[in-house]
Amino acid sequence: MSETPLLEVEGLSKRYGERVACREVSFTLWPGEVLAVVGESGSGKTTLLNLIAGRLRPDAGAVRLRDADGVERDLAALDEAGLRRLVRREIGFVHQNPRDGLRLGVSAGANIGEPLMAAGARHYASIRRTAAQWLERVEMEVARLDDLPATFSGGMQQRLQIARALVTEPRLVLMDEPTGGLDVSVQARLLDLLRRLVADLGIAVVLVTHDLGVARLLAHRLMVMQRGEVVESGVTDQVLDDPQHPYTQLLVSSVLAA
Repeated sequence: MSETPLLEVEGLSKRYGERVACREVSFTLWPGEVLAVVGESGSGKTTLLNLIAGRLRPDAGAVRLRDADGVERDLAALDEAGLRRLVRREIGFVHQNPRDGLRLGVSAGANIGEPLMAAGARHYASIRRTAAQWLERVEMEVARLDDLPATFSGGMQQRLQIARALVTEPRLVLMDEPTGGLDVSVQARLLDLLRRLVADLGIAVVLVTHDLGVARLLAHRLMVMQRGEVVESGVTDQVLDDPQHPYTQLLVSSVLAA
């Protein structure tokens, strides 16, 4: 593991009127590490993810990302142009609904190729070749390179979105319920794929999920949120097997009772 963290989140806070969405959230993430953020709906986990992605501006705190040149940059302090450049180069985002992360009016190959073009690629044959390679990498048929996303199943759309998010090899990937809404068998295959890609690419991941089974399978560390605050964190198996906070105990027991 690298000697320096890739991401440092410090004192991150966000309010909507009287409601606290995030309160002084802090953590450090290292290259190759997967951090799962769990909690019920309304716990603040998706707000946290959007703050890290630069999609929301925090009321207080810092999101410091070390870029490819080794320079630490605070996303919360960048102007809009600087933020877009950094996010385009360094951060991938996988939505729960793949349609939110895909352009439905262009082909599968174009969906994968667009981020490459945004990063500066211009050679059409090379872009198309890379798109085909990524279809294979996410276990889709290369013959469907020119098909529209609407012709794919939900699970295949999610694989296509993952290829689009990872094709530029970002070092930080943010995933919002990436297996939510999928059938159990489809979910299991997608989780296997994600686990292999994370290991092969050595990327750091912040994974938001309500599914503790997904967290156990993918994440090295676990952070539990309740009403905008982190109430417990630690090594995933340790937190799930021996939860200390009453809220974490309730989450684990509700899964065991299901």
